[in-house]
Amino acid sequence: MPRAQHDYDDIPGTFVFDAERSRQGYGINMFCMSLMKDENRKAFKANEAEYLKKFNLTPEQTDAILKRDYNRMLELGGNIYFTAKLGATDGHSFQHLAALMTGSSQQDYAAMMLSGGRSVEGNRSKSGKGKPAKSKSKSKSKSKSKSKSSAKRK
Repeated sequence: MPRAQHDYDDIPGTFVFDAERSRQGYGINMFCMSLMKDENRKAFKANEAEYLKKFNLTPEQTDAILKRDYNRMLELGGNIYFTAKLGATDGHSFQHLAALMTGSSQQDYAAMMLSGGRSVEGNRSKSGKGKPAKSKSKSKSKSKSKSKSSAKRK
């Protein structure tokens, strides 16, 4: 079933991990979580394609995993924190993966992040461009007052 379009789908280079993407990527994420166990990492490294057959993956998901195409894994429902376990299994740091996903070297990626990150210009949602950010101050003050009243009751 094709993915429904959302107003946040037009953020350049971003795949929002929402409920729909979570359902779509369940197999990818369960595979990645399996890599938390040493015996599973060893089994995967011994025969990657065979190991992946244990999980309910689409051919596109299997291909993205085997090619270590992290951006494609995210597009197909992978969660960045879970897919990082695959990178760690391959001996890569999160910084290495982030640089790979942004098409830069680790040094350039680190320098960009240390200088404040990527500019928002050209990286905003097209549908949200020019609209003011929604204020969250009302909800924060409500939650603060709830917290204070809860604390007083205790």
